Amino acid sequence: MLDGQSPWSQHLAQNLALIALSLCFLPLDTIVLVVSYLFGWLLPQRPSRRRITRTAGFQAKTILVTGVGMSKGLALARMFYRAGHTVIGADFEPYGIPVNGRFSRSLKRFYRLPKPNPHDGSAYYIQDLLNVIRGEKVDLWVSCSGVASAVEDGQAKEVIERRSDCKAIQFDVKTTGILHEKHSFIQRTIDLGLPAPETYDVTTRTAVHHVLHKAPKKQYIMKSVGVDDAMRGGIRLPRRSVSETYNHLSRVPISKEKPWVLQQYIQGEEYCTHALVVRGEVKAFVACPSLELLMHYEALPSTSSLSKAMLRFTEEFARRSGDEMTGHLSFDFMVEETSTEKGLQKSLFPIECNPRAHTAVVLFNTMSEEMSASYMQALTAKANINVNGHAANGHSSRIVMPHKPGKYYWVGHDLVALIFYPAFQVLRGRLSISAFLSGSYEFLMHLFFWEDGTFEAWDPLPWWWLYHVYWPGQFLASIMGNRKWSRVNVSTTKIFLC
Repeated sequence: MLDGQSPWSQHLAQNLALIALSLCFLPLDTIVLVVSYLFGWLLPQRPSRRRITRTAGFQAKTILVTGVGMSKGLALARMFYRAGHTVIGADFEPYGIPVNGRFSRSLKRFYRLPKPNPHDGSAYYIQDLLNVIRGEKVDLWVSCSGVASAVEDGQAKEVIERRSDCKAIQFDVKTTGILHEKHSFIQRTIDLGLPAPETYDVTTRTAVHHVLHKAPKKQYIMKSVGVDDAMRGGIRLPRRSVSETYNHLSRVPISKEKPWVLQQYIQGEEYCTHALVVRGEVKAFVACPSLELLMHYEALPSTSSLSKAMLRFTEEFARRSGDEMTGHLSFDFMVEETSTEKGLQKSLFPIECNPRAHTAVVLFNTMSEEMSASYMQALTAKANINVNGHAANGHSSRIVMPHKPGKYYWVGHDLVALIFYPAFQVLRGRLSISAFLSGSYEFLMHLFFWEDGTFEAWDPLPWWWLYHVYWPGQFLASIMGNRKWSRVNVSTTKIFLC
């Protein structure tokens, strides 16, 4: 993997190779695109939509989904469309390159939004959102923001709900700001009386050394506050020796302007969750195994003890936060195993919160009507629940969880990560043939038995556009702008600059 110290020639070769790869697969993928359109009328999505819209008493709503260039936003837009609603899409389009979601059949219209920036702030962004909502008579705004615009979406929520009749699936500024930052999220968790790992805010190297010296046998992970692609994985402390720790920290930019969080390192497996919260109540929930860069999604069974424990934490967090809490709530958890006299004990620790939609929402792809009904509860008064577990307004009070969900991957990512890059490493003598064959087998299993997170046979153009226009355009923009990057996240369309 290249980094900021790698010569520009290697970064140039990386971009050109990926553009060439896109061109090589263009004929095959175009055939897939054409065949999908030819046979699309045989698939059940459109008849299902007609059936729903003709149902007595059904009232279609106009829903604005922002972030449709990302898999999570596109997935939600398709769910609302299949459930019979009118869907408007919007997103930023970096460097003027159209995002793939704008071409989805699920959208009635698409709007390009100005990205908030330090010079202009978020005023233009919020005003454009408000103009779209008023012009399209939007009933519900579903925010699928990225990490860089989470707080601005909180500002937009307050303005939109104050100046229009539209409701927003988005936390307010204060809540978003608290949950968005690692240190304030941990403090909020503690204040709510919920378990949390030992965490410190540090703005000097002296403060870091003080914590390390106070508990020399403990391990910590130090992460930057805010968005820092170069330090996304965090720094494990202490190092093997005191001198190595001092030397390593001397190279870390740490100050009041660039604060860090020092958090207790928990040895164990990592999990992530996605939840829809409406007025302090969890309406939809899923949990799945996680990685630092997660590109394969497989839901935990809703009946598993881990899934139930993470759901209980999420419910308690939302309930104790109050009735004003409406939005997407995603947690990262670490599960620590310890041996006791009674056997193996598992402890659950929340380590981070993402107050926005998680890509894991794709695991609900087969549950369009149930998910849509959950979101519609944001448009109604708080339900009174009867003894049968149903709301007085007709909506079920039960939490929507994936039933027999598919397993999801992104073919473009796997093709590079499991086939072409390992093949290149084999040629360089840095990877064994057996390791390459193992990765190839995994790729074939995904190709034949998993589902692509972007591709839908009834709506194939976003998938085609992603790999043959959007990403080649981004790589070309990186060449023209002399930008170095280390990784890309195909599902969120994020480039990690270095």
